[in-house]
Amino acid sequence: MCDRLVKAVRRRVNDTRGRLVVQSGPVTDELARPVTRRTLGTETMLVLGLSLGQSAVYATVSIIAKLTAEGGLSRQTAALNTSASTRPYLDLTYQLLGITFALLPVLLAVHLLARNPGDPVRTLGLDAGRPGYDLARGAGLAALIGLPGLALFWVAAQLGINATLVPAALPDLWWTVPVLILAAFQNSILEEVIVVGYLMTRLRQLQWRVGAIIATSALLRASYHLYQGFGAFIGNAVMGVVFSLFYLRTRRVMPLIVAHALLDIVAFVGYALLPREWFSWL
Repeated sequence: MCDRLVKAVRRRVNDTRGRLVVQSGPVTDELARPVTRRTLGTETMLVLGLSLGQSAVYATVSIIAKLTAEGGLSRQTAALNTSASTRPYLDLTYQLLGITFALLPVLLAVHLLARNPGDPVRTLGLDAGRPGYDLARGAGLAALIGLPGLALFWVAAQLGINATLVPAALPDLWWTVPVLILAAFQNSILEEVIVVGYLMTRLRQLQWRVGAIIATSALLRASYHLYQGFGAFIGNAVMGVVFSLFYLRTRRVMPLIVAHALLDIVAFVGYALLPREWFSWL
């Protein structure tokens, strides 16, 4: 009886193995099928819809609300890094969760690019193989964008085409500066990987013209900053063109992340630590 039972189990296992082997061929063939342009286009729209494309829609609604509010655009405020709770440690928890979950689209984009030949991290220039180059070029880009950007913000404020900008609206606590630095890196990683590295890679695969790729990347960057006003829109569009050209030439996102992070750290931490009257021109 026991021998018959053992033989039956063995036959069942062998049959199961046989079916798995037979089925493994079609499954492998299905995974090996080339990705169509339609699939790539849909994927790109979904990634943007879950990240900065969504932010662009909200920013458009925000600028319409500011323009139609009493007093007009110049009387409105655009606050960044706002508090989420009056309870300090709960607020810290919310801040860290927001930073963490905001980076998930970056992981998704890198994961999707893994379908391409080669390592997606190296494809985007996200590796740490050239730290000196990345830091030096990033600092240079920050200076190139930052100094004219300050002048543009001042002009926009004088013309009344920007809202009053508050770069940091967190309470004065021990964790404020570290959280602002983390937020700066979160912004820079999210924006440069998605809007430059991922989007430009996909648009090139979709055989867009170079000029259209640069314009799309720059306009997307400008559009999700539109809630700050039209001066911010213009400034970020120019920044988008510069960053896109740099990426096309070097194929490295890391210097862009460094540059963007430096710009945001100076703005966020400087506003949090320095006297408010220093920033009245914003």
